[in-house]
Amino acid sequence: MNQPRQWLTGLIMLLAMAFLYGCSDGGDTSSDSSSSGQSSQEEMDRDEELAKQRESDTWRFALEEVEGSVQDAYAQEFKSRIEERTDGEVKVEVYPYGTLGTSSQLTELLQNGAIEIAFASPGHLADAIPEVGIFTLHFVLSEDPDVNRAVLSDPEVYGLFQPMYNEQDLQLLDIIPEGWMVWSGDKALRSPKDFKGFKIRTMTSPILVESYKAYGANPTPTPYSEVYSGLQLGQIDGQVNPIFAIEEMSFYEEQDVLTSARHAQFITTLATGNNWFNNLSEERQELILDVRDNMVSWIDEKQREYNKDRLQTILDEGGTEWVELTEEEREVFRAASKDVRQIYLEQAGEKGQKVLDTILEKVETAEEDMADSDS
Repeated sequence: MNQPRQWLTGLIMLLAMAFLYGCSDGGDTSSDSSSSGQSSQEEMDRDEELAKQRESDTWRFALEEVEGSVQDAYAQEFKSRIEERTDGEVKVEVYPYGTLGTSSQLTELLQNGAIEIAFASPGHLADAIPEVGIFTLHFVLSEDPDVNRAVLSDPEVYGLFQPMYNEQDLQLLDIIPEGWMVWSGDKALRSPKDFKGFKIRTMTSPILVESYKAYGANPTPTPYSEVYSGLQLGQIDGQVNPIFAIEEMSFYEEQDVLTSARHAQFITTLATGNNWFNNLSEERQELILDVRDNMVSWIDEKQREYNKDRLQTILDEGGTEWVELTEEEREVFRAASKDVRQIYLEQAGEKGQKVLDTILEKVETAEEDMADSDS
């Protein structure tokens, strides 16, 4: 945004120099000719450099979800704000899921500098950064989404993860909840007994696999793009995703019951390549961070809207039952999930312990603060 002013300043200086030269006394013609040639070359070099500076930068933004998803909504709004703030000097190209590869491949593209921005969910990222696996644990975050948003936006929590991302050539921009994870199947899943032998699709996360083994299920890691056909062909009995994803991917068409246990929210992270971000001008870095900060409440409201509207769409079509577990039913799953935390700590070590302790403490504090404010 300083570039137009720099160009204008340069032009004014050139005009002033030309004016002064025209008003000066005549001198040696050969000297003038040589000086003029040198000056012309310098002007050409400068003009070429200014032209390069005015050329549009292109930032490629890759999603782990399809068009019409929460991630797509975020990317389109991010694109709009960046392009408006830079007067079109920066163009943001959005690539929906499958366009450039799988989730793991997108992270590799970020690390290699082949793309600039992407979502990276803990379900696969925990292979490289075990500590983010905390977001795949059940019953760690609050039942209150407002509490979770406050905790995930906490600078201390953000600061814990940033060095871990940097070690993987990544720059963490944000931690974003996309809504409650919901179980689907041909029956209500009200207790671990209902999960016995149940083939549930999960992401390729060891912690998620262990979480569903703890319920007695048969977790079956499956690529996102193959879930519908897996349900249709009976290769899996059910799956778990936020409501908006269940609707947009039509998973509910092959399932009779949706069960909400409020056991976890789907959490994703927004990241850039570390080298790319660090090589941006300070102005560009501040722009990205400012747009990010101003989108926190925007995306939170948007994901709630998406999940509410998509659930209504499913129910209006008929044929799908919605079940919400009672607190007593949730408590049984909560107790069954506790041992999986030890598996997380075995993978994440001392850093993981600090992450777990910090988040649990901040969830408890935020819940108390909100309870006080309500009273």
